[in-house]
Amino acid sequence: MNITIVAGARPNFMKIAPVIHAIQAKQELGVDINFRLVHTGQHYDKNLSSAFFEELNIPNPDINLNVKSGTQAEQTAAVMTGFEKDLIRFRPDLVIVVGDVTSTMACSIVTKKACIPLAHIEAGIRSGDLTMPEEINRIVTDSITDIFFTTSKLAGENLKKSGKTESDIYFVGNVMIDTLNKNLNRLRSPEFFQTLGLKPKSYFVLTLHRPSNVDGINQFRSLLEQISKLTQNLPVIFPVHPRTKKLLDSIDFYNSNFHYTEPQGYLNFIYLIKHAKAILTDSGGITEEATVLNVPCITFRNTTERPETCEIGTNLLVGNDPLKIEHAFSSLFKGTWKKGGIPPLWDGNSAKRIVEHILDIFQA
Repeated sequence: MNITIVAGARPNFMKIAPVIHAIQAKQELGVDINFRLVHTGQHYDKNLSSAFFEELNIPNPDINLNVKSGTQAEQTAAVMTGFEKDLIRFRPDLVIVVGDVTSTMACSIVTKKACIPLAHIEAGIRSGDLTMPEEINRIVTDSITDIFFTTSKLAGENLKKSGKTESDIYFVGNVMIDTLNKNLNRLRSPEFFQTLGLKPKSYFVLTLHRPSNVDGINQFRSLLEQISKLTQNLPVIFPVHPRTKKLLDSIDFYNSNFHYTEPQGYLNFIYLIKHAKAILTDSGGITEEATVLNVPCITFRNTTERPETCEIGTNLLVGNDPLKIEHAFSSLFKGTWKKGGIPPLWDGNSAKRIVEHILDIFQA
């Protein structure tokens, strides 16, 4: 069988890497399964280059649609137009989309209009916040998906509540953790780690990019000022997202303990997370990695589509509430942070389960 795998942004490649490896393992056993990798080019990042693919040990994409930046509507239209042409040229037996970026939704729509079966990895997760573009992407994608691969039992329940058939839902675990586990012995420190004199568990890693945190200059400055007061003069490593950098340049904020860096490669970034005192973020995926690495994580959001990172893992939601933020840092420095665990099936074998299910479905 022939599969087209779609990826549109950096996190997507971390999710499809283990799927590609699981397919390649089947190919080595003589199983008739092939894949075509489509990169929509939704996010341009110089770190998402050949070196990045080498880090994850995956082949370069068969095609890059080179969509790049634009409004939500512009990106959606460009991805749909480019992907439709690719599907006409290389019609697969199945299309796999991952995550919740604009490319995920756009390629799902094109796939279904072409009457091609569609599988969604990381299906069913919900934040309940319709102001998030990702939430719209999740809902639309899952509304037309045929095969649902979920990271948690709750995600499956969300799908069933929306009318999906239980027999089409497969609880397989988290492919991001497959990639994490596979690369733990390959991590390497960034060059600035020694230059800045960083020591394990004596620095913070900060990532911010959500509009609720960075689009308002006053809110952004206020959040940075509170973080600077509460981190007790420890270094704060801040790999700056491109959309965040524009705003950072326009606000009046300076703290000598803040160190701004370029977006990091996968092996460098996970090294930073693993050895940090805590993660400060508004990302979703990073909370998963922090949970498995047992690193405290303070998330500047009021909701999460990954509640298991809070209920089982090391994550704590504080939103933009100054009091909650202060309490979180107090717990961290007192050494009373909650002990986390690892959610079910986050064991490094999720992609193998996915490929087995696909073969069972299409060979039935």
